[in-house]
Amino acid sequence: MLNTLRTIVQEVSAASDLQAALNIIVRRVRDAMNTEVCSVYLYDAEQATYTLMATEGLNKKAVGVARLFQSEGLIGQVGLREEPINLKAASSHPKYRYIKETGEEKFHAFLGVPIIHHRMILGVLVVQQKEQRRFDEHEEAFLVTMSAQLAGVIAHAEATGSLHVTVNTRKTARFQGTPGASGVSIGEAVVASPVADLGAVPDRTCHDIKRELDSLDLALESVRSEMKATAEKLSGHLPAEEQALFDVYLRMLDDNALGLEIRNRVKQGNWAPGALRQVIDEHVRTFEMMDDPYMRERAVDVKDLGRRVLASIQQHDHECITYPDQTILISEELTASMLADVPQEKLVGLVSIQGSSNSHAAILARALGIPTVMGAVDLPYHKMSSKQLIVDGNLGLVYASPSRELLEHYQAVVEEEKEFSEGLEAISDLPCVTPDNHRLPLWVNTGLMTDTVRSLDRGAEGVGLYRTEVPFMLKERFPSEAEQEKIYRQQLEAFAPRPVTMRTLDVGGDKALSYFPIQEDNPFLGWRGIRVTLDHPEIFLVQIRAMLKASVGLDNLRIMLPMVTSVYEVEDALHLIHRAHGEVSAEGLSVVMPPVGVMIEVPAAVYQVRELAQSVDFMSIGSNDLTQYLLAVDRNNPRVADLYHSFHPAVLQALRKVVEDCHKEGRTVGICGEMAGDPVASVLLMAMGFDMLSMSATNLLKVKWALRKITLERAREILDDVMMLDNSHLIRSSLELALCREGLGKVMGIKSKRFSSQEPDRE
Repeated sequence: MLNTLRTIVQEVSAASDLQAALNIIVRRVRDAMNTEVCSVYLYDAEQATYTLMATEGLNKKAVGVARLFQSEGLIGQVGLREEPINLKAASSHPKYRYIKETGEEKFHAFLGVPIIHHRMILGVLVVQQKEQRRFDEHEEAFLVTMSAQLAGVIAHAEATGSLHVTVNTRKTARFQGTPGASGVSIGEAVVASPVADLGAVPDRTCHDIKRELDSLDLALESVRSEMKATAEKLSGHLPAEEQALFDVYLRMLDDNALGLEIRNRVKQGNWAPGALRQVIDEHVRTFEMMDDPYMRERAVDVKDLGRRVLASIQQHDHECITYPDQTILISEELTASMLADVPQEKLVGLVSIQGSSNSHAAILARALGIPTVMGAVDLPYHKMSSKQLIVDGNLGLVYASPSRELLEHYQAVVEEEKEFSEGLEAISDLPCVTPDNHRLPLWVNTGLMTDTVRSLDRGAEGVGLYRTEVPFMLKERFPSEAEQEKIYRQQLEAFAPRPVTMRTLDVGGDKALSYFPIQEDNPFLGWRGIRVTLDHPEIFLVQIRAMLKASVGLDNLRIMLPMVTSVYEVEDALHLIHRAHGEVSAEGLSVVMPPVGVMIEVPAAVYQVRELAQSVDFMSIGSNDLTQYLLAVDRNNPRVADLYHSFHPAVLQALRKVVEDCHKEGRTVGICGEMAGDPVASVLLMAMGFDMLSMSATNLLKVKWALRKITLERAREILDDVMMLDNSHLIRSSLELALCREGLGKVMGIKSKRFSSQEPDRE
């Protein structure tokens, strides 16, 4: 049964459109289960109806005609209950509803399973039989598995717009990712694929077929010549059967074999790389389904041929991508080089299927102020080219083929954000002081020089987090001490005399170095942060020496240790820091010993704040990691994104405890996670007593505007109110309501008659 399932999944994945996929499902499932009927009913939420969309065994004329309301019949019951219904005699069930058009009266046994995607009911998959019997547990399990596969196919069809062709209604497809960079953008999708990555090549309509065919012919000839040269070079070193494989591959690339198939796809309107991917995928699947192990392995060779041809096409066509004025760049995994290829004045949004908010692309996006969504794993990016998209970087959402109403809503949001942001520039040089004269310094998180420029333009008073891993990520080896010193000096000089908090190397988890791979089953609970650098003192000492040397004459350096879980880790790190200080001093450099602090990111540190405070000079909460560890939710996993919530009561209680315990020991405490850059959250953080908030430069002015509008006394009242609540979503909504009443709705993108005409301060 497993092999049958694998075969069906492969066939469905290769289907040209949704209707073809549905037809394959009903035909193959009926055969596999040896039953007499298999049907698929799709649910239309707007009409609240189920429509028969494909069947084997019922009257074909009923397809697209037979309909049931949401709670009608056994189909409706399966959808409402969201679980299988398995009946020996369907007609005896009180909810049975006979549909005359289908001719189903002669079938008694009934098994229906819901098709669900991200908690949304998409339809029902049904098998029926004349014999009165219950389907056994293995049959039921098989059908449940098939429905799970079908859910992804239907969701992708919604995204590409093909679903409305069959159901007669246009649906906006919504995909959940994680916020990469805040803001909202509307534009046209351009799918970027990495060099020679055949699996990442999108489908794209070509407008110059002759040019695509010429490009393909050049690539095929180039690869054939390359393979002939390789075969000749190895002719005396390979066995005859291996040598013969080269002849096989050359014939496959011939104009009467793969070459002809690819040309035909191009003539049908797909660009050469997309046509190549389609043909290679089909042949790979054919080989992979063969019983003979040797023949199955030939799938790898076909993939290699495809990659070679693609690399040759890309080499000739690199400059040929046309970027629309409102480009939203999509890729399986965004890279800095992809961003660099797009004219900056045309790039309005970014979407990455893989990656997280800590990916290099996300860091760059925040520095450039481009709304970004990362980890949109369910987005069928191959079929997104030229489609209209909405990127909501605030909520981590992507909308494909948006409805007119949704488009109008987001267009208004974009305009409001633009007007509001332009008005905020008037307060960039003003301090963050509340109406009742409470002063709260706003610092920034940086990692690139572009961050630095934007930060200083917006009135940043210091750096609460300089990500030293960024320079490491930009290189193909560990940077030398001299290289690090130069980079750190630029940061320290740019902000002097303002303080710059440099976090020691923090790799592991979702931050990997290509030249220092860390392979773990659970990297977030593994070897990361200070654990890595203490195990590699040679790396740690070089970095600390570089920091100290960079600070000579400036004296604005602060060193911060990440992922601390115990006092002894701090003691070990301090020993190495003092050793590095002694070594630098021995070189004749006059270096002031900088303040050293720790990041509070794990629950263990929350309960040791007072002990840790006795060893260090300051503390800073990394709210992103602390939230995910407290809630046991991977913040970069879109499948559990709804469970990751900074306003969870446990998170708020932990933050309050850290501040209180830190102040009892006479130490300052800041916060440098995403929460600090949220204007809504910043009101609570100020009320809790944080000494400093550090955020992305993009959010600094919004936070400053909000805090300049509300008194500390009122913020404390709001904090006391929300701390009495036990639901994170209720806390967020209550907080937003309270801030709207204070005239702060605009900073949250919320319209209100009370403050809709107000502009940012122009004092």
